[in-house]
Amino acid sequence: MGSHRRLAPSGFDRGASAAVSFLSVAAAALGAVPAVAAPYDDTRAEVDRLYEQAEKATEAYNEADERADGLRDEVGTAQDRIARQQQRINSLRESLGSLAGAQYRSGGIDPSLALLFSDDPDDYLDEASRLDRITAHQAGELKELQEAMRELAQDREEAAGKLRELERSRKDVAAHKKTVEHKLATARRLLNSLPESERDAYGRASRSGRYGIPGLGGATAASGRGAAAVAAARSALGKPYIWGANGPSGFDCSGLTQWSYAQAGVALPRTSQAQRYAGRQVPLSEARPGDLVVYRGDASHVGMYMGNGQVIHAPYPGAPVRYDPVGMMPVSSVTRV
Repeated sequence: MGSHRRLAPSGFDRGASAAVSFLSVAAAALGAVPAVAAPYDDTRAEVDRLYEQAEKATEAYNEADERADGLRDEVGTAQDRIARQQQRINSLRESLGSLAGAQYRSGGIDPSLALLFSDDPDDYLDEASRLDRITAHQAGELKELQEAMRELAQDREEAAGKLRELERSRKDVAAHKKTVEHKLATARRLLNSLPESERDAYGRASRSGRYGIPGLGGATAASGRGAAAVAAARSALGKPYIWGANGPSGFDCSGLTQWSYAQAGVALPRTSQAQRYAGRQVPLSEARPGDLVVYRGDASHVGMYMGNGQVIHAPYPGAPVRYDPVGMMPVSSVTRV
């Protein structure tokens, strides 16, 4: 194998080589920054995504829970109505019993009349035309009551079916919550594994406002009930975020606003989506203390405006009720109750 003698570099070559080396080192250094920073950025983005998922799941659970409670009330009302109708039928049977006794004493009971005492009311309804020993008024009343019983029984069956469906839905939502909660715990562990400076940076980023938010005025509430709700919300500062809770020891986002207005004698809906329409929409630039600030396009988060560009809200699991900038996330609407 032949050998080659390396020529000594000229001055120009030495300068060029040094420049190339410097640029290479600089490029390597610049390229190393994203490689180190990207995992931190990814962690923040993942935690934000999981928090948003968790909040959506919580609001879905709240809605299902509210619907189930309402349906339970409907089922209970239907059952009460059925019981009252059954009492009327029983009373009518008793009054007709005297006729049956008289027939028995006179030599027997008409088989058709015995249908009145059957365990199946449909028997005597279907044969009502044969009950010629009772008055037309009584027969008509029987038919009316039986028809009412049929309708009520059908309503009760449908309501019970809806309730079963909602219970299944609630279990599905609860299971989803557990899954998201597990992801949140994983994200928090990952966040805690980062250097303290990165954890602090995430905390600052989660509280920072967005650019382009208009100047907000209005230091006083628009109404007495708004002022009372503001006072209630302030009293909840420091309370923990708890899944599906609406006070007084813990809250989710819509639970806090619902509870605060309940202290002012105002009944708000349970979910942030429904609270969005619980009053009059106003521009963000006209927000006043007590107004509800709804976030994201799907209205999955809500807080209460407190003045000076701040809201009080229940942020997410692990974070207590606190003040944050009104522009902490995209505002979709402002509602004045």
